[in-house]
Amino acid sequence: MRSPLRLERRLEQPKRLNWVIPLISLVAALILGAIVLWVTGKNPFEVYQRIFERGFAGRRVFSDSLVSATPLAFTGLCAAVAFRMGLINVGGEGQLYMGSLAATWVGITFDNIPTGLMIVLMAVAGMSCGGLYAGIVGLLRARFGTNEIITSLMMNYLAAILLTYLVYNSFSYWRDPVSGNFPSPRAITQRAEWNTFAIFEIGLPIAFLMAIAMGFIIWFIYKRTRFGFEVGVIADSPKAARYAGIRTSSTIVLVMGLSGAMAGLGGAADVGNFRRYMDPKGLELSGYGYTGIVVAALARLNPIASVFVALLMGGLNNAGYSLRGPDFPSGLVGTLQGLILFSAVAGEILIKYRVKSNSRPSEAVAA
Repeated sequence: MRSPLRLERRLEQPKRLNWVIPLISLVAALILGAIVLWVTGKNPFEVYQRIFERGFAGRRVFSDSLVSATPLAFTGLCAAVAFRMGLINVGGEGQLYMGSLAATWVGITFDNIPTGLMIVLMAVAGMSCGGLYAGIVGLLRARFGTNEIITSLMMNYLAAILLTYLVYNSFSYWRDPVSGNFPSPRAITQRAEWNTFAIFEIGLPIAFLMAIAMGFIIWFIYKRTRFGFEVGVIADSPKAARYAGIRTSSTIVLVMGLSGAMAGLGGAADVGNFRRYMDPKGLELSGYGYTGIVVAALARLNPIASVFVALLMGGLNNAGYSLRGPDFPSGLVGTLQGLILFSAVAGEILIKYRVKSNSRPSEAVAA
């Protein structure tokens, strides 16, 4: 039986769809979430009201959401940087872990330097370690054609195992030397704690300002530089890029390195502005790297938009932590994030294709 509808590729994508479709995707996710709540016997309006109150309403609550959003902004940038070239980097989680490891080492070791310089060193260390870790994935893809989805995913587990070993199964530099038989992570020095600015009684982490700055820098790189043009050519047609003399292999490694550097900076920010130590279990439970993919998808891989979409996700996470209890649906926040990703992917199809009817006009009958 022939389908009454078909998808037809758009010859030109209307610019208004770039912001209309993400909004529709978000609303669709909320509607689907409301249906799930209603089926399970919960009042959707009451639940959504509680999420808004605990995630966005009030200066203190909004300050907490900014802290939760900061690592997500960096992992969203991580995903956006790679996805824009067609590289599916799902290793933001592991790259963030490695950035946390490097930044913690700096925060513990250098205890006699000013806080401003300490922040710079921790940020550079996190970006370098995360970038190098992702660069391995890029090198394997460029030289041997390995699937970056598989390799980056496997390296997430390797990074998690490494951090857990350093804190809980060894007497390493990252383990508190006085913890004895109850191992715990070693805290960074007081000078390594990143600043938080009070603006209208709202705590604004310096790391969130860094995320905004990095969003604009990445946008400029992709839109206004030759490197960004080459990335776009490779994304559209790798064969055409090679024919034009573009070095695809080195570009793949560089893009993966830049992607990992963003996640690594997120790990440094998590240590400096939030936890104050390397926390393997806490990082694993947070799932920043995977949520960053949702952030990038809803932002349509726009690096500037990714930072502000991260604020939405941070508010959802913050509300989920605050509302844990027997009367709050377990896993609701994760379900909403999954529905947002599903709706964003569906919306991307509507941006590239239009829905057309398969019905044909009836043929005229000759008189």
